[in-house]
Amino acid sequence: MRVGELEILPVVDGIGREDAREVLYRPGHDDPWSCHHDQLDARGGLELTLGGFLLRTGERTVLVDAGVGMIDNGKYAGGGFLDSLRGHGVEPADVTDVVLTHLHFDHVGWATRKGEIVFPNATYRVHAADWAHFVDSPDADPGAVRKLSPLADRLEPFDHDTTLAPGLDARHAPGHTPGSTVYVVSGAGQRALLLGDVAHSVVELTEPDWQAVFDVDPGAAQAVRNALADEVADTPYAVAAAHFPGLRFGRIVTVSGRRDWIYV
Repeated sequence: MRVGELEILPVVDGIGREDAREVLYRPGHDDPWSCHHDQLDARGGLELTLGGFLLRTGERTVLVDAGVGMIDNGKYAGGGFLDSLRGHGVEPADVTDVVLTHLHFDHVGWATRKGEIVFPNATYRVHAADWAHFVDSPDADPGAVRKLSPLADRLEPFDHDTTLAPGLDARHAPGHTPGSTVYVVSGAGQRALLLGDVAHSVVELTEPDWQAVFDVDPGAAQAVRNALADEVADTPYAVAAAHFPGLRFGRIVTVSGRRDWIYV
């Protein structure tokens, strides 16, 4: 996806698979997926692309999210992130910034490996509310603490909407996690939004009342999701979420008063 002079490239790590009816639902409907079979895989499950995005801006080489890592647990399988990155001509030492939409395991897998920082010259950035929730909280998940604590000396958390690099702005979008962040890429009057896990499937953007079991605060997540969908609907702004097929971008359009999704 080109945004002015900037190019956003997918960095694919692997695939995750979930039972769609267990993780995404529509309150009051027994089987809301009956109208959305086209969004499911051949077995009727939800397939989630895992990875991140690469952005070069000025002298900066930026990763947005860092995949799931060397996990293969029967549901989530990674391992391809660094090869995908090298396919774009980028070595781990070339990365200057790793900015994280949030700190769930499938977004930080290559931030560290076996206690070592994978991108040795990068500054790591995440919303301070997520660092507090996942790392500093008294009831923080031990796995998250082990994975993320080595970043502490390289971390520059932010606690407000801010510009992180030329053409790259962080926008707080709490709900999925306390510090969930949308990254806005802009240039030459154009704009693209990297949503992270504000949505896991396009159905969450096209229908206003879906919810996800992954969300820490389902009500806040739903409100943020709908506000963003309404904001970008019928505009030229391209949108990509962290798990949409192939990390492809799309746009939201309205048809007869209802939101619809088209890939670009």
